Amino acid sequence: MTFYFTGIRSFPKLWKSNPYLGLGPGHAYLSLLLKDCYGIRNYKWFSLKPMSPQNTKAMNLLIAKARYVRKRDEGSNKQVSADSPHLFAAGAAKKRSEMNPQSKDYFRPPVRNIVQLPTKPLNSEEWNKLKEDFKGKTNFENWILSQMVKYHSSIDVAKSVLAWVAANNNGVIGYDLLVKYLYLCVFHKETAEIIDVYEIMKARYKRLESGGYTLLIRGLIHTDRWREALLLLEDLKKVIIPSKMNYNDCIQGALLHQDVNVAWKLHQELLGHDIVPMLETLKAFFDFGKGIKDDEYSNKLQDILLYLRNNQLYPGESFAHSIKTWFESIPGEQWKGQFTTIQQSGQCLGCGKTVESIHLSSEEYEFLKERIMRDVIDGGDQYRKTTPQELKRFQNFVKYCPPFDIVIDGLNVAKMFPKARESQVLLDVVSQLAKQNLKVLVLGRKHMLMQNSRWRKDDMEKVQKQASYFFADNISEDDPFLLYATLHSGNHCKFITKDLMRDHKACLPDAKTQRLFFKWQQGHQLAIISRHPGSRITFQHILSYDTVVQTTGDSWHIPYDEDLVERYSYELIQSWGTRRRVMPTFLLLGRLFYLLEQQGLLASILLVLTSPSGSRPRPSGLGLWIVSKHLLHFWHHLILCMLSPTHPESLMVLLL
Repeated sequence: MTFYFTGIRSFPKLWKSNPYLGLGPGHAYLSLLLKDCYGIRNYKWFSLKPMSPQNTKAMNLLIAKARYVRKRDEGSNKQVSADSPHLFAAGAAKKRSEMNPQSKDYFRPPVRNIVQLPTKPLNSEEWNKLKEDFKGKTNFENWILSQMVKYHSSIDVAKSVLAWVAANNNGVIGYDLLVKYLYLCVFHKETAEIIDVYEIMKARYKRLESGGYTLLIRGLIHTDRWREALLLLEDLKKVIIPSKMNYNDCIQGALLHQDVNVAWKLHQELLGHDIVPMLETLKAFFDFGKGIKDDEYSNKLQDILLYLRNNQLYPGESFAHSIKTWFESIPGEQWKGQFTTIQQSGQCLGCGKTVESIHLSSEEYEFLKERIMRDVIDGGDQYRKTTPQELKRFQNFVKYCPPFDIVIDGLNVAKMFPKARESQVLLDVVSQLAKQNLKVLVLGRKHMLMQNSRWRKDDMEKVQKQASYFFADNISEDDPFLLYATLHSGNHCKFITKDLMRDHKACLPDAKTQRLFFKWQQGHQLAIISRHPGSRITFQHILSYDTVVQTTGDSWHIPYDEDLVERYSYELIQSWGTRRRVMPTFLLLGRLFYLLEQQGLLASILLVLTSPSGSRPRPSGLGLWIVSKHLLHFWHHLILCMLSPTHPESLMVLLL
């Protein structure tokens, strides 16, 4: 579906609902509460409670019924299917895991005494009473502040804890408690309190651990002392390379205070460390650039878009809105952005253009083939998965075979449908491909040739009659053989496996090779959707287009992540935005009238259009044909301009 929306300009999002505290190893118990800001998904909590003794009979009845249903399902052979979303689609991995849940024995933690967190400040006597009432924690002060951090208690309540601790400890407050209190100050944006804690820490400690630096940097960027956050960043550099979050905070602070040169300097420094920036960092540059007429700044933002392309990064919906808004706000330029859909053919429904093909060029293919052979097949840890003798035997086997059309990971494919006999599944797949006169190679392990309930000899004999085959030792892994045979056979060869090859991609040395590998994988890996006994195997279609940021100079196609869709790094975007230059209609009309006047036709057309219907002159047949031809060209080009960007000069070519 294609739909339009008005541009939304959001201010830099400097705060998340769950900021990362960033404590060091000694404070891991607190860091666990805030994992999501490092890209780790949030976990949902649930509780389990035992059934009451009165329900024992009902429980036994349910268990018996479940056993009956399971046996009935196992005995049924009406249909064996593995319906699943597209192999590389966003959210597909999560859906597959939900379709194939693994039973787990959950550990039920012991019941603990839980203290209700105060909602208002307490005095020393009240805190002493609360500490006495609670048993089970040796360090009550640390624990209670950790709970306040977890539930984002008010600053006043936390401050009363520190006052109580200081009163009992000769005015001294430990570093751990100060950091937890600082976290709450940062979360609630209490800038005055942040500066107070900063002054205390600066006077008391020469060096902080990374968590303290992270919190102070994040807190100071919202104050008029924001440049001191840059000094803290320099202190942090003396010990470690600052994190992308540290750079993000400093860049956001610089943009917030209108120092764009410092922001770009920090951005280049971040890239120089080979650290991938946070997407909200990149978004902040687009938000800042709204309405700015600055060619240098515009070029840097377009470099960011190319960085997204080269590193297969995808903006979220909010970031996509920021990109759209920036394009449409550039003074003097006619950009129009919209959400759109890419058809299976690769054509954009928004502008009519065809996006880049998923297929590699011959140069890209040869480059990737050489790198795979060198870094995955011939180098690295391949001998942990096979032996030199076996690999040599396989290479000789492939060398004297004609190129294959399909290479099958036999064991992987056979296990796709757990209720079916494995040898029968493999036979069904091979038989269907063989009927299409495809040259098929089956890779397997020697145990697949041994007769048992899952592997029948007669099935495997039929497989070997219809396809070439190579059976490795049982301890070997199939992946290196699969990659070698597929690449050796040529760019037309496809392969079938459920394995997404993430470990092999990780073996590749640079981002370019990894991107080419993933692009090749998308264009060559076949996935089986379903299998029904006695009927055809259904394969999933391979996308014909590449899912990366793309530009033709006068248009951009930008895939983005939808909100609420959990996408892993090896999965593909399903949503697209398009931006194109739009030529105003009055310019088209002006160009048309100019061309018609140059050819002496404008006066004739105006005479025909302005004369009364009964007295209009009848132009000659040739003149009418010329006028009609130019009008048809004009309307045809006007429609094209609504669908795709063009320059004024192209209209002249079409009309002349």
